Amino acid sequence: MDSIYFNEEHNIFRQTFRDFVKKEIRPYAEEWEENETCPRELFKRMGDLGFLGILYPEEYGGSDADYFYNVVFVEEISKCGALGISVGILVHSQMASPALHYLGTHEQKVKYLRPVIAGEKIIALGVTEPNHGSDVASIETEAVKKGDHYVINGAKTFITNGSLADLITLAARTGEKGYKGISLFIFETNTPGFSVSRKLKKMGMHSSDTAELFFDDCVVPAANLLGKEGQGFYGIMAGFENERIVGAAQAYSAAELAFELSLKYARERQQFGRPIGEFQAVSHMLAEMATDVEAARQLTYYAAWLRSQGKPCIKEVQMAKCFASEIANTVAYKAVQIHGGYGYMREYEVERIYRDVRLITIGAGTSQIMKNIIAKQFGVGDSTI
Repeated sequence: MDSIYFNEEHNIFRQTFRDFVKKEIRPYAEEWEENETCPRELFKRMGDLGFLGILYPEEYGGSDADYFYNVVFVEEISKCGALGISVGILVHSQMASPALHYLGTHEQKVKYLRPVIAGEKIIALGVTEPNHGSDVASIETEAVKKGDHYVINGAKTFITNGSLADLITLAARTGEKGYKGISLFIFETNTPGFSVSRKLKKMGMHSSDTAELFFDDCVVPAANLLGKEGQGFYGIMAGFENERIVGAAQAYSAAELAFELSLKYARERQQFGRPIGEFQAVSHMLAEMATDVEAARQLTYYAAWLRSQGKPCIKEVQMAKCFASEIANTVAYKAVQIHGGYGYMREYEVERIYRDVRLITIGAGTSQIMKNIIAKQFGVGDSTI
């Protein structure tokens, strides 16, 4: 790939990881979709090969690579045949573990981050609650300090890797209402009082394990507090930039796959004595799809570059996430339309992509929240968000 953002080493890594996805994930995607889970063995295999700690220090088993290796990783895993598989892996490596990296002590990182990077333990992010999604500052799960431990009570929902997780980066209220009262903990799921209330059935991303969790007088050592009390909101926010860049890259990568499948189909499918790609109605849809994918890609690359340089990128990150996730839905819609009746059939991958990408406009911040944040950068909009 010719790009100002990638060098030869990035391209070598891309080919290596692409081969891994082709050989060790894509052939099993259908089976894992049917089973509605991503096998634990995949995490361990990827950990053994060094794929789960790209941005983390070598001291804890990571690669300490530059940010565009991470972009490559997200792009390629997002074409594995089922976005649910990629979501489970990305939550583990990109969304649940960063707070441990940013706020954790050396001892915490040795004990918890190292096995996460190795794929020996699976980690989830426990923030969203039945009554609180985008309004993170209002979460109700409570952690009360009693001597050298905390007692946690509450519930979480829509938790990716929820029933698989050995560990949860858990947000809980330790103080006053609002963001200053939120703290983060590393929670071990073998703690008495913890339970998976139910595994959730979803429209798409079936291979992504998603669950509702319950905490009933769970005793957690004070040593498992990440950072200081009241720093939890900042720990969550610190991970949002990367989480939303990841969401954007996942979105345009899925859209690109939908385009590629549609282009192949349009060249092969015959109607009225010629390939349907020769009809202007179809060729124009393909042209629009390709243009949208490339626009989303370049916008995301720019946001990723700003972040990699340590430059302010709040506006650009939200723009990339919002635009890429919305065009993924538009492109997937056109992919199904180009495939006609076959596009509505489960045996065609565009049908799965169409269902799967719907979540990306919701997860890691809805498109509406993204637009509110963008508007605030221009001094307009709702100041409460």
